[in-house]
Amino acid sequence: MDIALHKKRKKEAIPVSAGESVHMEKGKTRKKEFYQYLTLVAPAFVIFTIGLIIPIVLAFRYSLTSWNGLTREKPFVGLENYIKMLKDPYVRSAWWFTIRFTFWNVLIQNFFALLFAVILDSGVRAKKWYRTILFIPCLISPLVTGFIWLRMYSNILPAVLEFMGLSGSVIKLFGDQKTVLPGLLIANNWQWIGYWMLIYLAGLQSVPADLHEAAKIDGANWVQRFRNVTIPMLAPAFTICIVGITTGSLKVYDLMVSSTQGGPGRASTSIIYLIYDSAINGRQYGYGSALSISLIFALLIVAVIQVTVLKKREVQA
Repeated sequence: MDIALHKKRKKEAIPVSAGESVHMEKGKTRKKEFYQYLTLVAPAFVIFTIGLIIPIVLAFRYSLTSWNGLTREKPFVGLENYIKMLKDPYVRSAWWFTIRFTFWNVLIQNFFALLFAVILDSGVRAKKWYRTILFIPCLISPLVTGFIWLRMYSNILPAVLEFMGLSGSVIKLFGDQKTVLPGLLIANNWQWIGYWMLIYLAGLQSVPADLHEAAKIDGANWVQRFRNVTIPMLAPAFTICIVGITTGSLKVYDLMVSSTQGGPGRASTSIIYLIYDSAINGRQYGYGSALSISLIFALLIVAVIQVTVLKKREVQA
């Protein structure tokens, strides 16, 4: 009798308190939100893993071999490729060119991008047209940009100088080891200044007008307002532009392929062009992988240092 009564009571529904009901509903909501987030994140995570993480792991693995990229055999050589890389004069030359190219790009692009942004934010007429004209080169492929400026230096500029009676002053910037760097800087900055200008322009338009008014009332002139109000408020834009220009310049490749192909000699061979030349043309896939790993670490270190330093200077409006 007691056993039957116990089973009957067990089958009866046990009342749930209001607190427990709310807790259960919250649990279901959180679980549902988690699955929704997972659905959104999973595709990007898969693409990121397949497109970036796995290639880096494989590159590190191949960097420990003397694989030529064609055979099945991948002879293990340990750190031999890295030791060779440290002794290779071509690597030092490529890094030196890449560092100089990056340094001047960061200075020139930031200066002119900020200058054009300030001019276009000052109420100049037809500013929409000027923005469009400055931004159009960004829409062109870097490969096409290289061809454009190769043609410009080889044919158009000499023809213009000859028309002006200055045929003796013809300068082929891509044809001389001393002028190939300035020639590449002109081409690269022509393409990308408009892109970074828009970022600075967005930063300028987000500066509260009240701050400028307060500084004006306190007697600050335009230069003082720009230095003490505008520049600090542009710190987030500086972070984006400096890090973006630096990492982009360290990875420059397309422009060299279509314009100088690393020449004349090896005067314009960047580190990433040397990676391509070693791995593909030289059939030294293991050595090229070691060079690529060194570039990845350099990019990571530079980006982390820049972001850490620049983030400290940012001022939230």
